Amino acid sequence: MIGSGPFEIDPWSIRETGLDLDRLPASESVFTLANGHIGLRGNLDEGDPHGLPGTYLNSFCELRPLPYAEGGYGYPESGQAIVNVTNGKLIRLLVDDEPLDVRYGQIRSHERVLDFRTGILTRRMDWVSPAGKAIRIESERLVSLVQRSVAAISYSVTALDQPVQLVVQSELFANEELPDSEKDPRIESALPRVLHPEVHTNDTTSATLLHSLKGTGLRMAASMEHLIAGPAGTETHSSSSDNIGRTTVVCRLAPGRTLRITKFLAYGWSSQRSLPALNDQVRAALTAARYSGWDGLKDEQREYLDAFWESADVEIEGDAQLQQAVRFGLFHVLQAGARAEGRAIPAKGLTGPGYDGHTFWDTETFVLPMLSHTLPDAAAHALQWRQSTLPLAVERAETLGFAGAAFPWRTIRGQECSGYWPAGTAALHVNADIADAVLRHVNATNDDEFERSTAVELLTATARLWKSVGHHDPAGGFRIDGVTGPDEYSAIADNNLFTNLMAQRNLRGAAAACRRHPDVASELGVDDEEIAAWDDAADAMVLPYDEKRGVHAQAENFTNHAVWDFAGTPADKYPLLLHYPYLDLYRKQVVKQADLVLAMQLCSEAFTPEQKQRNFAYYEQITVRDSSLSAATQGVMAAETGHLQLAYEYLCETGMLDLHDLAGNTSHGLHIAALAGVWSGVVAGFGGMRHLEAGLSFSPRLPQELSRITFAIRWRGRRLRVEITPEQAWYSLAEGGEMELLHHGERLTVPANSAVLAAIPPAAPVEPLRQPPGREPLVRRLREARE
Repeated sequence: MIGSGPFEIDPWSIRETGLDLDRLPASESVFTLANGHIGLRGNLDEGDPHGLPGTYLNSFCELRPLPYAEGGYGYPESGQAIVNVTNGKLIRLLVDDEPLDVRYGQIRSHERVLDFRTGILTRRMDWVSPAGKAIRIESERLVSLVQRSVAAISYSVTALDQPVQLVVQSELFANEELPDSEKDPRIESALPRVLHPEVHTNDTTSATLLHSLKGTGLRMAASMEHLIAGPAGTETHSSSSDNIGRTTVVCRLAPGRTLRITKFLAYGWSSQRSLPALNDQVRAALTAARYSGWDGLKDEQREYLDAFWESADVEIEGDAQLQQAVRFGLFHVLQAGARAEGRAIPAKGLTGPGYDGHTFWDTETFVLPMLSHTLPDAAAHALQWRQSTLPLAVERAETLGFAGAAFPWRTIRGQECSGYWPAGTAALHVNADIADAVLRHVNATNDDEFERSTAVELLTATARLWKSVGHHDPAGGFRIDGVTGPDEYSAIADNNLFTNLMAQRNLRGAAAACRRHPDVASELGVDDEEIAAWDDAADAMVLPYDEKRGVHAQAENFTNHAVWDFAGTPADKYPLLLHYPYLDLYRKQVVKQADLVLAMQLCSEAFTPEQKQRNFAYYEQITVRDSSLSAATQGVMAAETGHLQLAYEYLCETGMLDLHDLAGNTSHGLHIAALAGVWSGVVAGFGGMRHLEAGLSFSPRLPQELSRITFAIRWRGRRLRVEITPEQAWYSLAEGGEMELLHHGERLTVPANSAVLAAIPPAAPVEPLRQPPGREPLVRRLREARE
């Protein structure tokens, strides 16, 4: 694959042996624990050294000004940035007055393991202090997927060969100092000391801190409590101040004896609840955690994850590194969305502050398809969050002069936070992406109540936007002009094909949903005339096609632009957005991320197989993958068009993006959409899964490197298992009644509690494709460099 990396290859865990301080910032993201509400970066227990300290609460954010050299009507006045909240991970240790700091003394051994089956981060270290006292540290950390507000740490210290005196300081610490921000638009600008102290309390083994934010007015509470098991004479006391809550434990350990501390943490925030109510909330959460106990929390976590893996696991034979990568991706997408419940799923999850903690269209297009098939409730909650922000989207549309709803390109709480309108405000495709996720979720779950309560309203609001934004030209076509598609190197384009196809799907989906639920449509003011207008616009949608070149144009006239000088672009000038003006990029044929190619994946029936072949070959030559979103989509369409080796290379690149820090920015958080893209690369790529009008379809084929893949998906109350080898595929139902599906265009009936075997037809030969010089799949470049 890509070659040995910083972590041992294991199918069910990420294991780090040794401690490389230069890699600490990236490994902190990799070892993050989260549940969609709380996120704890994988910082060392003692806090120092660190790359980037981080504790996050989903959507707990502060305002920041958006300065403009020249203002304009409708520009957002302020942005939102996620806040590094009170750090409850800290457990500092003094050994005979010597602070445990891995930069001093001697590390005899150091290992960290993130286990995907237990959801626990384990650390084991043997350390000798500068004074020669040897101890063993063993810690386990979890963020509960069952008890939403709770995290916990089990921390033990053992004296190895000499008696030692220990002082343990377990802390809540607010307003940590953060490193300076970098000049990279993909990385946040750190907000300094924005937590304003409100209340602090403590008793013998616990402490609670409450803080607020001045800009957003949000309040948060963090509380900790401890269970201590130590030798006779162990003493404990606690204290608190505005920004620090501390429980101190003192004891003497004889050789072979152990001090164990169990630390329970609870977090909560609100825009409305009073300080006493927040205090009571976190104290009650601690009571529940203490009632479960450490072992009970572990058992709950394992039971939850057992159920998840039964429904979501992907097994791969032939590439152990890829097997690890796909489960790593599944685990972190689960952590990003499992308990978000009415809040957004950010682009970085809760693994770091990259992109200021914003959510983008990535969630609906990459993350929610996976969740709809593996954890449907989480997908529903994410879409219900969009619905809860609908009043803000309607207000934004009115500001822009449109009807319906204009959802933000990047946001935390529903307001547009992009100060660069050509890539932000003009990226109206986000509205169709939300509608697409709604339609896919309804199709996958057959959830009538969700459709009535959430889907119809979202589809109606977004359909009204497209009818308002677009217009019928004299020739009869319905045009959507002056927008930016997924490819952010081409802005303010007329009739971006991706946008138009997705808007067409949105309009038709809204019309069909309103016809199925006329009572809901009536409450929204939808009548037969409006539905007919949506159908007319969809039928007349302009879909640019270049007759001369025999390919679809990414946007009107795109294929007439000059081609970027790829041969003259040095390797160190990528990503292009950091080294060239947008004016130059916008005027050339150069694609940052799959745009038209993504349209072929999501709107598969709009293209013939021959068109897909020609389109994919054309755009492969000009796509530079300066976005983490691109390789997964290119891999899916490479597989569909028969380029199986290329699909495998793109899947490897996507899978290793964060595990190998390929983009050099894993330190500021994982790429959650790309991690979901690993699942998509297997299921939609080599499994060939598509939602078609005729039903769920599969066209499986494997590259020569893989001997078997197996995956499970949820589909309308069923659990379907698909097993693929080079010659054949098995379809079986572990839950639910019989279902029909398509296998390479042939209709199959899969009986309940049974399996159907189908042969895989041989793939037609294809000519190898070219990428821009130096932008070939990374796995290929690394392999060629080794050779």
